[in-house]
Amino acid sequence: MAGTLAACGSSGGGQGSGDSKTVTLVSHDSWAVSKDVIAAFEKQSGYKVAVLKDGDAGQAVNKAILTKDNPQGDVFFGVDNTLLSRALDNGLFQSYEPKGSDTIKAEYRVDQDEHRVTPIDTGDICVNYDKKYFADHDLKPPKSFDDLVKPQYKNLLVTENASASSPGLGFLLGTAARYGDGDTSRSSAAESGGGWEGYWKKLKANGVKVVDGWEQAYNEEFSGSAGGKKAKGDRPLVVSYASSPPAEVVFADPKPSAAPTGVAEGTCFRQVEYAGLLGNAKNSKGGKALLDFLISKRFQEDMPLNMFVYPVTEGAQVPPEFVKYGPQAKDPETMAPAKIADHRDQWVKSWTSLVLK
Repeated sequence: MAGTLAACGSSGGGQGSGDSKTVTLVSHDSWAVSKDVIAAFEKQSGYKVAVLKDGDAGQAVNKAILTKDNPQGDVFFGVDNTLLSRALDNGLFQSYEPKGSDTIKAEYRVDQDEHRVTPIDTGDICVNYDKKYFADHDLKPPKSFDDLVKPQYKNLLVTENASASSPGLGFLLGTAARYGDGDTSRSSAAESGGGWEGYWKKLKANGVKVVDGWEQAYNEEFSGSAGGKKAKGDRPLVVSYASSPPAEVVFADPKPSAAPTGVAEGTCFRQVEYAGLLGNAKNSKGGKALLDFLISKRFQEDMPLNMFVYPVTEGAQVPPEFVKYGPQAKDPETMAPAKIADHRDQWVKSWTSLVLK
């Protein structure tokens, strides 16, 4: 996907990282911030902000790695725990500890020796369901990974390509955390049927559909989203986020009294997104100021209703829509970054052979 460049500020300033008055943020397509919040940063710092959106998170990280010797910008936002080791192993970032880092909650901190990345937000990748579909068909929505392979849910689920999409990869890692490699896991061998690969064989046999990225899965294939309804999507189950139901409420006009979609809590995987100063940033001073801003209370409290993620700093308030419609999963699957680093590429390769071929 070709990148698109947009200046967040008003007039004035240059449009590239080479201009010391402009700081360029490279991110995925889901980046969003309120105009008054970015304007406050620009007024306080003296820098104009330009944003380069470079596709899905997986695409954006890969592009950043390919261009690291002559980067497209100064700060990269949007590498998550599923892809973090790839970025670090490829030397994407330089060390910087932003002002205010002590407010970041301990459970989200990583790379504390070198400070190459800073946690910015967190969320849960989960299967969402279309409430109306299940009510109309007198069928209970699935609650867990185990439910998704049952006959009553055949041909109902759409997910994203794990080799190219961040939520797709997160869903794969969630199944690996749940079922293991067929020996050690939280489930019995009989239940998993040969670890995560055995599980995916069942999921494939049960008609799972795989598309390239989240936009296509959620806004075209999923029958429960506003976009999916317009596109006549016919899949009532989709891999998305625990925060997707409040988004359906916030953007609806008129606003419904209840979210039209729900979350299968037993399918969630905890995601954390990071930002870092790119190794060969042309405006490293502006990049450092921008990183300071990303963990400020004003930006952290602005994120939820723009990018539909949770803040990671102490004291940042969550909007009532999140509390009511999109609470964080109580017991999401998690995986240590080191384990993801050790297994991710082989798992994705095996998944591709198993599911796409």
